[in-house]
Amino acid sequence: MSVLVDLAAKALRHVDPETAHRAAIAGLKTGVGPRVAADRWPVLKTTLAGLALPNPIGLAAGFDKDAEAPDALLAAGFGFVECGTATPRPQDGNPKPRLFRLPEDRAVINRMGFNNRGLEAFCANLAAQKRAGVVGANVGANKDAADRAADYVIGVERVWALASYVTINISSPNTPGLRGLQEKGALDDLLGRVRAAGRTMAQAHGPRPVFLKVAPDLDDAAISDIAGLAVAHGLDALIVSNTTIDRSGALRGKAKTETGGLSGRPLFTRSTGVLRSFAAELRGKPIALIGAGGVENGATALGKIKAGASAVQLYTALAYEGPGLVRRIARDLAMRLRAEGFASVADAVGVDRE
Repeated sequence: MSVLVDLAAKALRHVDPETAHRAAIAGLKTGVGPRVAADRWPVLKTTLAGLALPNPIGLAAGFDKDAEAPDALLAAGFGFVECGTATPRPQDGNPKPRLFRLPEDRAVINRMGFNNRGLEAFCANLAAQKRAGVVGANVGANKDAADRAADYVIGVERVWALASYVTINISSPNTPGLRGLQEKGALDDLLGRVRAAGRTMAQAHGPRPVFLKVAPDLDDAAISDIAGLAVAHGLDALIVSNTTIDRSGALRGKAKTETGGLSGRPLFTRSTGVLRSFAAELRGKPIALIGAGGVENGATALGKIKAGASAVQLYTALAYEGPGLVRRIARDLAMRLRAEGFASVADAVGVDRE
């Protein structure tokens, strides 16, 4: 079954990418997909912000925007799955075409613009989840929101009782002005309001870890400011990183001049460098890091972990290789950990921080 699913995924690479994505979600919803025990490799068991994970390989937000298939994705072997980004009201996103493959670069450029069916549909789908596992909710703001911070508060309050954790996504380059929320004053205000909402929700439904997803296009001053605010507001983890608007690398794909966020293999070095900088800033602080950007095999997963990540997330490589990729990465990562003398994922976290 796994081989057939991967072959089907590769066949979809010859179809318009957004059509292929919808087909993949539809297939997963009907039960078509690999079945891999996520805890098959004991050396990969770990924790992330207090959450017990069978392995540290997560699915990044953007694949399952409306939480339609978390059960199937957990069944494919992911240690955790992040759904979203969900906005308070349904949103069509940016005009099509808005998703472009760069196969020569093992990359994708997207300018989706938080297209989703809104929080009500998202939460109805989360509530229908049957399989046990860690499923996070990634929330954002509507493009036309007068008060974007208020949209994040609405998202936190709505998903809190249904999700294993909540991610505040302020780093998409495809909603005009959104990344401005990473600036010190705006971020201080946003995190204060989010944490106030979180305290209220925790009293009613119990605590949930709160994560912040940041961009890779940050200078040292911004990294220092964000790290300081993350500590001050008691965040549980940072996801480093979202897609990049930088095009300084040598890209070969025909779509290389398209506007939007670049993800996949070309993002690995930049995002891992920013991850390492955050790890240095947060040394000794109780904030976990999640490495995203260019994870495609055991070597890149271990590279993120050794740079300071407690877990990793992927998406673009999945679009090229299909859901069977999760098993291959887990197996490869387990072998590499043992070969380098690590008894656990935790033992490897941050050994190459400097």
